[in-house]
Amino acid sequence: MSLTAQSPDHADIPYAKLGERELHLDLYLPTARAADRQAEVVGDGAPLIVWVHGGAWRAGSKASVPVKHLLQHGFAIASVDYRLSGEAKFPAQAFDIKAAIRYLRANADQLGIAPNRFVIAGASAGGHLAALIGTSNHSKPLEGSVGEHLDTSSSVQAIVSFYGAANLETILAQSTPHGLRVRVPALELLLGGQPKQQTALAKLASPVNHVGPEDPALWLIHGDADPQMPFDQSVELMKAYRVQKLPVRLEVVSGGQHGGSEFYATRRLDRLAEQLHEQLPKPLSR
Repeated sequence: MSLTAQSPDHADIPYAKLGERELHLDLYLPTARAADRQAEVVGDGAPLIVWVHGGAWRAGSKASVPVKHLLQHGFAIASVDYRLSGEAKFPAQAFDIKAAIRYLRANADQLGIAPNRFVIAGASAGGHLAALIGTSNHSKPLEGSVGEHLDTSSSVQAIVSFYGAANLETILAQSTPHGLRVRVPALELLLGGQPKQQTALAKLASPVNHVGPEDPALWLIHGDADPQMPFDQSVELMKAYRVQKLPVRLEVVSGGQHGGSEFYATRRLDRLAEQLHEQLPKPLSR
């Protein structure tokens, strides 16, 4: 069975409950050989990719995990479901993902993951949410009160955004006609109105407005011919990071559009894994 088709080692783990509504995540553990190498090098806790799926904030599910190749590099992957915009407006999505991170960190020993080596990553709308979660470490307005581990940190140590939004206040002005047809109704659902109408929410939902001097390292991967998510969104976030003199890499996929296998090519993910291992802190002594 290929990694692409690999089933999670632990499926539908409930990480929080809202009334009768349960929120779930799937956990994939490193492949056996990668896990052996990981144990030899850094101890028994695997670094974790918290994966956030895309779908214009209104669709998609945790079943979509195009970065499973990272399992061969010793990473565990937790793919998280969150309330979509048809069910709950922003910032519910941020509240849910932060609750998942708190759950994973609180249960790190049982799950076999390293609590101080968390990477938040996602694609498209998931890339936007990953960047938002990563740049809002310790931000009370986005922390929420979902889940049972409110005293546990929801911080992450690295961010990877595949063709995600960065500034909802500028995104429409940068969009192609096709992009507008996708983005206008998607923002209406997410914010309960367009950014010019929901200015405070649009500002809160924009990663560029949260970048600060202590933010974790950031990887941006974006196609320069993306018709849906303006390439300039990643440029804006890169520039905000550079102002703060923070580590940031913008990897341009020449001719790349909105997703596709070229974004998750083996060589690209091999390189990303190597860079993440170099950047992440040393594991805690256990």
